[in-house]
Amino acid sequence: MANEEIRVGLIGAGRNTRERHIPGFQKIQGLEIAAVANRSRESGRAVADQFNIPTVYDNWQELLEDESLNAICIGTWPNMHRTLTVAALEKGKHVMCEARMATSAQEARDMLNASRLRPDLVAQIVPSPFTFKVDGLLQKMIGDGYLGELLSVELQSLGPNFVDTDGPMQWRHDRDLSGYNILNIGIWYEAMIRWVGRATKVMAMSKINVPYRRNENGEMVGVTIPDHTDVLCELANGAQAHMRFSAATGLSTGNEVWLYGSEGTIRLDHRLNVYAGKRGDSALTEVPNPEEGQGYWRVEEEFANAIRGQEQITRTPFDVGVHYMEWTEAVTRSAQTGRAIALPL
Repeated sequence: MANEEIRVGLIGAGRNTRERHIPGFQKIQGLEIAAVANRSRESGRAVADQFNIPTVYDNWQELLEDESLNAICIGTWPNMHRTLTVAALEKGKHVMCEARMATSAQEARDMLNASRLRPDLVAQIVPSPFTFKVDGLLQKMIGDGYLGELLSVELQSLGPNFVDTDGPMQWRHDRDLSGYNILNIGIWYEAMIRWVGRATKVMAMSKINVPYRRNENGEMVGVTIPDHTDVLCELANGAQAHMRFSAATGLSTGNEVWLYGSEGTIRLDHRLNVYAGKRGDSALTEVPNPEEGQGYWRVEEEFANAIRGQEQITRTPFDVGVHYMEWTEAVTRSAQTGRAIALPL
């Protein structure tokens, strides 16, 4: 049904929904953002007025009862993703759900199982977008054997600011809202597995540098999500990966990836420039990344095309989301127990 009319309802309209999803949807012919339900009717009305959305609902339950909607975009915090996804699929609506997929691996599996009960419906997780520009280049270089045998991966995602001891409590600090998700570990792991495949074993250590923060009511509350985490992984291909994530690394160099092989080395810098060298070279040199080979943000287009039967979801299907949620949960389990955690859980 190449010209199928798509009527999307938004549940949650945070920054990513406003900056990415709404503009993306509005570019698609034959697609209308027809309704929104946000945290309050007032905030929903503000979004509707800004983007000319005709209907505002008081809550998500009312929105899902709207039979004129055939697709849902979920833009809430992770703690609601399972509930909303399962409910939307049961109502016969296609689902695009914001990352991270859920708060736990079990919730993610519940979402996958619900999607498998409705194979006629599209189920998509918003993908990690950081490396779209270089994914194709790295996949081609590795696939063509540039590295030889992959031996190890060094990946860091470090915030350049000093630890914020007086900053407010945010949803990313709150395990009730975020679950096992820490910093952006799932986003970077999702990117890494596009190039080198999945992990089969995880070991981690983590630290909470600011154990108390002030919530929106001015109360000091405990923080249980780390702001610094080191992860060691054994990959299915036999290589090892060392990953560092931190919001407490002032003046750091930010994001960087090294891929070390038996015959070559590839480096990705914080500007997404790729450098590489082979055995016998004296230094790395920059690798051209032609624009025509670069990926870009087209999440909403992929969702619409999948609904119309024109393509399959590749960024990101639910089964990949379940795997990165299992890996994410394994990081916390290992940090808490001091043990290596095997995957799948």
